[in-house]
Amino acid sequence: MQTIGVIGAGLMGNGIAHVAALAGYDVILSDVALDRVEAAKATIAANLARGVKKGTVDAAAVEPALARIALTTDTAAFAAADLVIEAATENEGVKAKIFAGLCPHLAPHTLIATNTSSISITRLAAATDRPDRFTGVHFFNPVPLMALVEIIRGLATSDATATAMHGFATKLGKTAIEAADAPAFIVNRVLCPMLNEAIFALGEGVGSVVDIDTGLKLGANHPMGPLTLADFVGLDTLLSIMRVMQEATGDPKYRPAPLLVKYVEAGWLGKKTKRGFYDYSGAEPVPTR
Repeated sequence: MQTIGVIGAGLMGNGIAHVAALAGYDVILSDVALDRVEAAKATIAANLARGVKKGTVDAAAVEPALARIALTTDTAAFAAADLVIEAATENEGVKAKIFAGLCPHLAPHTLIATNTSSISITRLAAATDRPDRFTGVHFFNPVPLMALVEIIRGLATSDATATAMHGFATKLGKTAIEAADAPAFIVNRVLCPMLNEAIFALGEGVGSVVDIDTGLKLGANHPMGPLTLADFVGLDTLLSIMRVMQEATGDPKYRPAPLLVKYVEAGWLGKKTKRGFYDYSGAEPVPTR
């Protein structure tokens, strides 16, 4: 495996491209508009420079890594890829449409993976022409810093495909765990209901943003409060995950908090829109409630 395609140049996509290029893979990074992939490559360059300053990235590795990242808006460019990772928005219809357009351009040996954080791998695989060569590969944000990758087999995923994805994760310097194809897999199955419950507590006036975050940081020894973490995850992504879990299980315990729904309706999606449970427009985050 030498050439990795990444579909989606947003936060997760540019992070995956970053770690893959730094690990020595040739990367094809795509999105619907050229300005998006150009902005993503600029973000990667800035993050690599930040890593050099912190001593986590070898300065000599930066230019070769950037040179390995090719930018495109043409799906046909993925004909050269050995593995294509879809990192588009957390919407099953969007992902299925991407796979339908992608598969005719791929070589027979090419593997496909989705970076979904909650959607059924078996269903997404069925939207392709190679369900045996399809897996979930769930990276965590920010990709260059987070050590974990969840690998999820669909019903038809072959042993050879799963083995190849474990090898890929290892080459990136990540620790891989294997999760069953169940709603939200392992980490989000446990994490997202906790974040959702923190939002219920805020909406019901149990505590302020600062008190809830401070309580979990000091009382549960969490490095980041749940409302801060929800802002970093993206409130739209959190809402999508909760809805997937509720619809897939029918269990009312996964009902999204009404305040979460309202924030998403308002376009207050967290750090990426500079407003969520904190206002990120200034030098330091300020709680909004």
